[in-house]
Amino acid sequence: MAVYTEVSFDEAAALVERLSIGELTALQPIRGGIENTNYFADTTHGRYVLTLFERLTHAQLPFYLRLMQHLARRGLRVPGPQADAAGEILHTLKGKPAAVVERLRGRHDLAPDAAHCALVGQALAHMHLAAADFPLVQPNLRGLAWWEETVPVVRPFVGPEQAALLDDELAFQRQFAATPACRSLPAGPIHADLFRDNVMFDDGPAGIELTGLMDFYFAGVDTLLFDIGVCLNDWCIDLASGRLDETRALAFVAAYDGVRALGGGELRALPALMRAAALRFWVSRLWDLHLPRDAELLVPHDPGHFERVLRARREAPWHYVRA
Repeated sequence: MAVYTEVSFDEAAALVERLSIGELTALQPIRGGIENTNYFADTTHGRYVLTLFERLTHAQLPFYLRLMQHLARRGLRVPGPQADAAGEILHTLKGKPAAVVERLRGRHDLAPDAAHCALVGQALAHMHLAAADFPLVQPNLRGLAWWEETVPVVRPFVGPEQAALLDDELAFQRQFAATPACRSLPAGPIHADLFRDNVMFDDGPAGIELTGLMDFYFAGVDTLLFDIGVCLNDWCIDLASGRLDETRALAFVAAYDGVRALGGGELRALPALMRAAALRFWVSRLWDLHLPRDAELLVPHDPGHFERVLRARREAPWHYVRA
């Protein structure tokens, strides 16, 4: 959520007016993230987020926006895209594709405990079930094909030991992806980026409650287990070492499994998919660090973090065992 394209108050106000969501009262650039230009946009009717897409195209974006719309209509807590008078939810601003979505209430919790992880596990399972009949299809654009294209690009920027690890893990993932065990894993639309800063919580009558999942702009059709791997590698680890926190991991997977029961093949494949998720984010962070784009407020993430996570997943594979 960096700012690559500056949007004036008047430019944003004109789009807001077309969407019939009140008059714009405040526009604030959002700090953090790396992919798109984002602003908080407050109006006389409510609070929204304005996004200009810097990499995704008009042709690619209907998948993401329609998926969010589909999930919102199924009652999931996701930001609903705002439509114009013709029902269109994909707009153009400053010559770039744009969208305005509802701003979720609540806050991020960057130091989650087992209760937070259980709520996220349940929500992810409900999302997978609700998306099962989503009619649009688009691959995970940061999947294996992208890793194969990008590893040779980032390899010159790392040392010999890191290069050897990248090559070895990529070879493992390529081999695993070709196996019948991998090809038979349940697949469908996944979030693919459900990190701590993409989930909102708030205090409710019975304690902490999950108020929404956000930022679906890495979503795609892939194995559902990849989503679980992404979450385990962020929600359920010691950030300093990358070591898995088994209490949080058990809470997350048990809560997911209670909503959408994991098959035996998924249980066996989970360690490989946790490694895949770690590789994906190590490669993308190397790319963002060494081949950056110009942007105001851009703060690239440390790629070394997911190198540590990948090494930890390789050295200590984790298997979920039902109680």
